[in-house]
Amino acid sequence: MPSLDDLKKRISSVKSTQKITKAMKMVASAKLRKAQESAEKGRPFSEKMNNIILNLSKTITDKNNAPKFLIGTGKNDIHLCVVITADRGLCGGFNTNICRKAKSYFEKILKEGKTLKIFTVGSKGHDQLKRTYGKYIIDKISYKNVKKLSFLEAEEIGKKIIKLFNDSQFDVCKIFYNKFKNVITQIPQAQQIIPIENLKKEDEKKIENFYEFEPEENEILNDLLPRNISTQIFKAFLENAASEQGSRMTAMDNATRNAGDLVDKLTITYNRSRQAAITKELIEIISGAESL
Repeated sequence: MPSLDDLKKRISSVKSTQKITKAMKMVASAKLRKAQESAEKGRPFSEKMNNIILNLSKTITDKNNAPKFLIGTGKNDIHLCVVITADRGLCGGFNTNICRKAKSYFEKILKEGKTLKIFTVGSKGHDQLKRTYGKYIIDKISYKNVKKLSFLEAEEIGKKIIKLFNDSQFDVCKIFYNKFKNVITQIPQAQQIIPIENLKKEDEKKIENFYEFEPEENEILNDLLPRNISTQIFKAFLENAASEQGSRMTAMDNATRNAGDLVDKLTITYNRSRQAAITKELIEIISGAESL
C-alpha cells in the first residue's frame, strides 16, 4: 500500500494535470467557433464548383477529348490515397478515425490486386500508417510549424497531385479527412477528386440547371479542374480544423472529469490511510501506557 506521502504527491500530480486539461478544453472551445464558421462557409463554395464542373461535363459531346482530370486515364489500376490528419495529438479519436477509414480502403484495393500509393498530410497520420503501410507511402508533408492552414498549403498539395497525375503515376485519387457534424460527432470521409466522382441521382437533380458558357467548355474545364483539386483539399483542411478542435474539446472535457474522479478516490484512500495511521499510533501509545 502506498505511503501517505506518496498519495499526497499523486493527488497533487493529478490536480496539476486536471488544470492543464481544463485549460486545453477552454482553448479548444475558443478555437472551435471560428473553425466551425470557416468550415460551414467553405462547403457551399466547394459544392458549387463541383456542380459547375458537372454541368460543364454534361455539355461535352466528345468524351475522348475531354480533360483527363474529368474522365481519368480510362484505367483503374493505380490508386493514390491522400490521408489528411493533424500534426498534434490529444484530440481523442480524430486521427485514428481517419486512418481507420483509409486502412479499410487500402485493404480493399490490395485485395483486388491493384497498386496502392499513399500521400500523408500531417505527422500523426504518417506515424500510424508507416507501421503497416510504410512501403506504400510515396510522399509525406507536415505543417507543424504553420499556425493556420490556408489555401496556399492546399494549392501546394494540389500541385504535387497534378504533377503525379501528369507523370502517369496514378489513375484514381482519393482524399481522406473528417467532416465536422458537431462537437461530439465527426464523420470520416473518402472523397474521390480524380476523376470527378459521379453524383447520386438525387444529387444530380439539384444541378440540372442550364448555363451558357463562354469560352468553350473544354477551355473552362482545363482551368477549373486543377483549381477544383486545391479547393477540395482546402475544404478538407477546414473540415479537419473544426473536427480536430471539437474532438479535442470533448477529449479534454472527459480527461478533466476523469482526473476529478481520480482525485476524489485518492483523497478517500489518503484519508482512510491517515485515519488508520492515527489509530495505530493511539493503540501503540495506550498499549505502552498500560504496560507501565
